[in-house]
Amino acid sequence: MKLSVCIDAVYMGKPIEEAVQKVKEAGLDTIEFWTWEDKDIERLEKLHKEGMKIAAFCTGFISLVDKEERDKYIESLKKTIAVAKRLGCRVLISQTGQEMPIDRKEQHKSMVEGLKACAPYLEESDITLVVEPLNTRVDHGGYYLYSSDEGAKIMKEVGSPYVKMLYDIYHQQIMEGDLIRRIKEYIPYIGHFHAAGNPGRHELYQSEIDYEKVFAAIKETGYEGCIGLEYFPEDDPAKGLAYAKKITC
Repeated sequence: MKLSVCIDAVYMGKPIEEAVQKVKEAGLDTIEFWTWEDKDIERLEKLHKEGMKIAAFCTGFISLVDKEERDKYIESLKKTIAVAKRLGCRVLISQTGQEMPIDRKEQHKSMVEGLKACAPYLEESDITLVVEPLNTRVDHGGYYLYSSDEGAKIMKEVGSPYVKMLYDIYHQQIMEGDLIRRIKEYIPYIGHFHAAGNPGRHELYQSEIDYEKVFAAIKETGYEGCIGLEYFPEDDPAKGLAYAKKITC
């Protein structure tokens, strides 16, 4: 397993070249970001060719729980896959959308059917889509998928190795806790991790979460992907990256 740095969070507002240089200075070689539509893809493509790896970025923020939005979601995903191929990126992050005023079973079903429809495009491209549960208590009120338990259930029902869950340690600490047991149980359905300190969503050393133990548990599962550092630094970003690197080794 290795670290990636979400430049839209850790280096919010900084030019891409400056953020990438700071990541390199920290001894890391992998970044991720949120949205691609507002990025200079040619510039990112150049940075990738120069050796900077791109672990993940987001698809369009289109609802998966609203079946009327499915065609729009799939078209957006196809465009995002094309960008990912240019950047050598093998993981795409998806949100689910806000909960609708209908039975949750119907929304769950819409997600499963929509993700099944997406699977052939992902399989053909050798790119994994990771669906992210978020916390609804602090940051994302009204969001549909807040439970890793339901997330894993959805992935089982979809049944594709190219459709998995993004396990955000920060969000799941807020919503569920019991982090290590759930990570070990759900690791077959996890395709990416995010990490931030809780409370506050700052550096990992400013946290009630024992990240050294959590990272060790992830490593024990044999997970070979990235853990994305997605937090808003209170200190010099270099300090937080150095700490994360230290406890990952």
